[in-house]
Amino acid sequence: MTQYKRIGIDTSKAVFTLHGIDQQDRPVLRINLRRPQLLAFFRKLPPTEIAMEACGSAHHWARELTALGHEVRLLPPQYVKPYVKRGKNDRNDAEAICETAGRPGMHFVPVKSVTQQAQGMVLKVRETLVGQRTQMTNTLRGHAAEFGVIAGKGLRQIGPLLTAIEQETTIPTEAREMAALLGQEIEHLDRRIKEIDVKLAAAHKANDVSQRLATIPGVGPVTALTLAIEVDPAAFASGRHLAAWVGLTPKEHSTGGKQRMGGISRAGNERLRVLLVVGATSVIKAAMRPGSALMTDWLRALLHRKPRKVVAVALANKMARAAWALMTRGEVYRRPAAGAAAA
Repeated sequence: MTQYKRIGIDTSKAVFTLHGIDQQDRPVLRINLRRPQLLAFFRKLPPTEIAMEACGSAHHWARELTALGHEVRLLPPQYVKPYVKRGKNDRNDAEAICETAGRPGMHFVPVKSVTQQAQGMVLKVRETLVGQRTQMTNTLRGHAAEFGVIAGKGLRQIGPLLTAIEQETTIPTEAREMAALLGQEIEHLDRRIKEIDVKLAAAHKANDVSQRLATIPGVGPVTALTLAIEVDPAAFASGRHLAAWVGLTPKEHSTGGKQRMGGISRAGNERLRVLLVVGATSVIKAAMRPGSALMTDWLRALLHRKPRKVVAVALANKMARAAWALMTRGEVYRRPAAGAAAA
């Protein structure tokens, strides 16, 4: 059996394209395998370095191949794209994956365990249900406005809105029935979300890292659990690297010795970035109250110079750095002394 230096796999639902190279980096393997054939093929090989994009089902295959004794490396898809030659097809993608994995200084995605993925699924399902509930409430408010019944935003306005629709005799029966149906769906989704929140609260209490992260102002149980599950602090050299991975650092467009910084990159974990920015926004809102201990000299000076949304992103960046420090050192958050300027 040929000894391969590295094999790149372009995954899909049914067909997997393999590109392998020998010790002299010469391509010696180009083959397509059906899904049932993949593990049987690698079961016959000696321990080999295998590279895949960190996309759908990649963590599952990484665990399966690791159990066979192979070394699996997951690559961020955006790092692979520059190495795709000419037209995009499965064979070119597999070759680009193999090439990318061999580059010096390449960053890889840690393989998640089954438990990590299960816990992450709870968070993602909750996010999906919250999005569906928001869609339903907006749909109800929009249809009600077509009949002249106006309600404010927020879940608390749904009950009075349904009552007003039911009491409005000028609204046709069909419309009132559909509004009642939407109200039932919103209530059903709200009940499911509360059930998931109970599970998340229990998971938060049982997770020491999540408990410590929740001591950071603006980090609640959902954000703390997301950080504890999604982030491996050992994969980042510093808190700035974590903030950059989340997408909270500015993009750079420098040339000719002139530094030009743009907006934030919005790379990495979108859900985590949103949670941190929302948490930072709540901190700023609370800090604006008279006598609030959350108002530091750094935050006050920044609010005088920049718009509030820009400040929220900057504060989210600091929260990400603090989270990395807490996870790395095993400590809890310590508030800066009153009047002390943040570094």
